Amino acid sequence: MDYEGLLISERIDEVTRLCAREHPIYEHVSNFSAALYIIGHIKSSDMMSADDLDACEAASILKEYFTPVRKEDLPAAYDIRESEDKYLLVIGNPSFPEHFAVLVDMHGAKPYFSKLKFFGCGFDSFEELAAEYLGKDGIGPDDVAYYKMKHAPSVKIKASLLRKIYTVRDDGSYSIFEDESLTYN
Repeated sequence: MDYEGLLISERIDEVTRLCAREHPIYEHVSNFSAALYIIGHIKSSDMMSADDLDACEAASILKEYFTPVRKEDLPAAYDIRESEDKYLLVIGNPSFPEHFAVLVDMHGAKPYFSKLKFFGCGFDSFEELAAEYLGKDGIGPDDVAYYKMKHAPSVKIKASLLRKIYTVRDDGSYSIFEDESLTYN
């Protein structure tokens, strides 16, 4: 797992923790913001400081930064933590989408991660997402599309700017140590 894979795992954990609270903060966060934050399109220090997006803003981002792909062209062995490519499942008209779900792991029984309207966030199968959205508000099977994020120029991170130490175990689990030795002037 590379550095970007660790960040994605950490962002998924963060969004999951927001939704698990007794008085969940997730109600104030759109599914568009959560999905785009997880894949790293929204650059912010944490989910709650990310800009919230409505369907019009999400459509604009989709048009500018993503490219449509056919379902058949999705890699069969895809794992977001191991791949440079990032994919979204888009439900609804791409010009006014209803829902974004991040494609996480094609090997899992629940390959998509997203924030749902009423049940917080989590991993779902396509069938679960279809049951949640298809047939409602005029959304049909033709209103499901896949998009791949266009590659941005890679940015080199200076080692002196890193403030976290990641320990990755063979089983894929990891832990994070915050470097508190940095002094701020």
